[in-house]
Amino acid sequence: MKWLSDPALAPIVEKVEAGERLTFAEGMQLYDTRDLNTLMRLANLRKQQLHGDRVYFVHSMRLEFTNICYVGCTFCAFAAHKNEERAWDYSPEQVAEQVRRRYLPGITELHMSSGHHPNHKWEYYPEMVRGLREAFPDLQVKAFTAAEIEHLSRISKKPTLDVLRELQAAGLAAMPGGGAEIFADRVRRQVAKNKVKAEKWLQIHSEAHSLGMRTNATMLYGHIETLEERLDHMDRLRTLQDDSVARFGGGFHAFIPLAFQPLGNTLAQNLGKTDFTTGLDDLRNLAVARIYLDNFPHIKGYWVMIGSELTQVSLDWGVSDIDGTIQEEHIAHAAGATSPMKLSEQGMIRMIQHAGRTPVLRDAYYNELATFPRTPATEAAD
Repeated sequence: MKWLSDPALAPIVEKVEAGERLTFAEGMQLYDTRDLNTLMRLANLRKQQLHGDRVYFVHSMRLEFTNICYVGCTFCAFAAHKNEERAWDYSPEQVAEQVRRRYLPGITELHMSSGHHPNHKWEYYPEMVRGLREAFPDLQVKAFTAAEIEHLSRISKKPTLDVLRELQAAGLAAMPGGGAEIFADRVRRQVAKNKVKAEKWLQIHSEAHSLGMRTNATMLYGHIETLEERLDHMDRLRTLQDDSVARFGGGFHAFIPLAFQPLGNTLAQNLGKTDFTTGLDDLRNLAVARIYLDNFPHIKGYWVMIGSELTQVSLDWGVSDIDGTIQEEHIAHAAGATSPMKLSEQGMIRMIQHAGRTPVLRDAYYNELATFPRTPATEAAD
């Protein structure tokens, strides 16, 4: 521990080196310490224990089938009312056509999350999934956040477990992690008071896990939440993951911190906030997540939110997945994200290789499809 400059971290270092779990108080020490070198090293060590130098990505397509939404989350710049000029609302046939328009050889994952539409009938959703699976049998459909599943439960008058069963039978492969925001009631009342409650979000993911469906989990940070509320969010996820692994053999694939984007939304306007999260905050958050969430296979650095350059740096801070090629993304960009709308597969490979890591192409189930070892060219670029 020659590199340790904060003696208070010594017991935590010993625990991480032994692969042991941290307490909540120890997690807060990670947020409070100024010893960033040790924080980085511990996160990287935890990641190395799980994956060595391997970093995962997926050749994916992102599609928002509507931006019409009645929920009114204050952090959102994506949602529109149905009479607005910028609103869109695709039929199941138009969704398939949008996929056909954007499709590139090798894409395996179709990621869909959208607004809570006030008028679509329940039948629209399984019909859309079924049509996509029939038209594109090689695509794995990852769709519908827990917030959307609760919405579908309301309009169908079916329990959320039955909604999940029917969507799975139609061809749904996995669930994204959106809608989690921050679980703390104090924050949720101010940023997403009409959205699924924290307990219901967790229940829906547990139900998905019970069906053998693997999911992700997000956390929106950098707005009005405290550091304790961030860690509380992670703690609830860690508890659910323990339960899902014990009862169902698996649960969450990845935890995805999402940096708040401060443009075009009422929350930022009310706070007078125009600054994006800092690179240091982003990296610290990823590192704490990697160390604290010891039962999560992956921590994802979402390049859309923090940019490809910082995502590359994050590979030293515990990140083992950098999401996908995406093709087009609108939710974060509506709120001011300055990243590109897409990245090429070769661009993602280079990003990982130039960080001294081994790129692994995966699918939505985290099956490994191809590995790209470092080459003399990438060695020379370092």
